[in-house]
Amino acid sequence: MSQVFVKDVFRELNRIVPVTMAMEFDNVGLLVGRSEGLVSKVLIALDITDAVIEEAIELGAELIVAHHPMIFSPLKRVTDGDQVGRKILKLVGHDIAAICMHTNLDSVQGGVNDELAKLVGLSNAEILMPCGELDGVSYGLGRVGNLPVSVTMAEFLVRVKEALGSEGLRYYDAGRPVSRVAVMGGSGSEQLRDAIQHGCDTYVVGEAKYSAFLEARELGVNLVEADHFCTEDVICEPLGKMILEAFPTLAVMISERHNQTVRFF
Repeated sequence: MSQVFVKDVFRELNRIVPVTMAMEFDNVGLLVGRSEGLVSKVLIALDITDAVIEEAIELGAELIVAHHPMIFSPLKRVTDGDQVGRKILKLVGHDIAAICMHTNLDSVQGGVNDELAKLVGLSNAEILMPCGELDGVSYGLGRVGNLPVSVTMAEFLVRVKEALGSEGLRYYDAGRPVSRVAVMGGSGSEQLRDAIQHGCDTYVVGEAKYSAFLEARELGVNLVEADHFCTEDVICEPLGKMILEAFPTLAVMISERHNQTVRFF
């Protein structure tokens, strides 16, 4: 293929990460731009922030592929009077398209949660929350697996922090060794009991409410909050590889300006 269009990239991503896997509340797919627009450079990011848009402009990227949707309904107008409108106008003004793959990328095999499970060292990972089946293949949120060797919570925390490049972790230590672990990229503290039902002694999640820490304490299970960005940024490089394998003539770049927002004092 000599020329690559936005619609070509979206078609390939939709084949690998079908939009039909997305949850009902979600908004995924080609959200901004012309499907017939030519693409030579693609920028991959977790979020389409102002800094990421500026980076795309400077790099000459015609397409941004991101995890989190930049538009959620109801969107009634696009003006420079609000943050989302300003970003849309800037993208359109520079002829940059935006494709977002969110909960479908969380759920698909080889997506966010499989990458997260692999990075924290889990083997034989299975789906924590099955959501459905497509073409005979199951998909769903979260993963459950086992460590090859049981470790202490202290050892596990070091592993998670280093593997995800997080500046810090919040956790509850139930005093149990870490052996069977559930992971959930991004939000998902409500699935703590699902992890327990799968026989887990430890649950790693991107965001955890205070009530989840209380529940973990009362139920006697280890809980690790490893940061929303850090637990989902793990998909950016694999996402870039998906595109490059299908379109080797494209220049595919991972954003260097989007990083962990939360800081620790």
